[in-house]
Amino acid sequence: MTINVLIVEDEVNLARFLQLEFEHEEYRVTVAHEGRKGLDLALQGAWDVIILDIMLPDISGLEVCRRIRAESQVPIIMLTARDTVPDRVGGLDAGADDYLVKPFAIEELFARIRALMRRRREESSPEDIVTVRSCTLYAEQRRLVCNDQEVKLTAREFDLLSYLMHNRDRVLNRQTILEKVWGFDYTGDTNVVDVYIRYLRHKLSEAGVQDLIETVRGVGYVIRQNTHAD
Repeated sequence: MTINVLIVEDEVNLARFLQLEFEHEEYRVTVAHEGRKGLDLALQGAWDVIILDIMLPDISGLEVCRRIRAESQVPIIMLTARDTVPDRVGGLDAGADDYLVKPFAIEELFARIRALMRRRREESSPEDIVTVRSCTLYAEQRRLVCNDQEVKLTAREFDLLSYLMHNRDRVLNRQTILEKVWGFDYTGDTNVVDVYIRYLRHKLSEAGVQDLIETVRGVGYVIRQNTHAD
């Protein structure tokens, strides 16, 4: 299967390097060096993954990410030259599914992409529609509806919630969640699970859903079908 990649990167040499590496692996690649052009391409094309730099000359990568996410759930990996917590949180809050700090190893970027693609291909369960309390998840359409309103999720948030809902009433530890949602070759910290759980809880809370995702201290997380099943 050909993977269509959009690279939005203003560093010409880096963009060219990435393009050559992707094409060597038989990916189909399109490159944009400006945020506005990248945004137009992102919204017009059918992409499997977008590689998006944060520091762009016209529109910031964060704003580009927000605008893409308002219309598409395409996986987005952000590139940043800064490794501070606010920078990382800013990218994730904007809707990115993952991020890499420059300089990075090309092998790690490929591993992150493989993990995202695997999550797209694999289903944790054959169930297409799962309802837990006031929330219904439509796996094939990649939609979540809670209290009769649609909840907008990033691709990673959707995959995480889908895994938890498909495995409702099972207490899942962080390592298992990482392997199933991020992939066996994920090399980051396990606390990324906690970060995404916080994002999900915030979005669910905005939809009037409280305590859907329960923390099991010292173990991990669980979604219970019924609130009295504690």
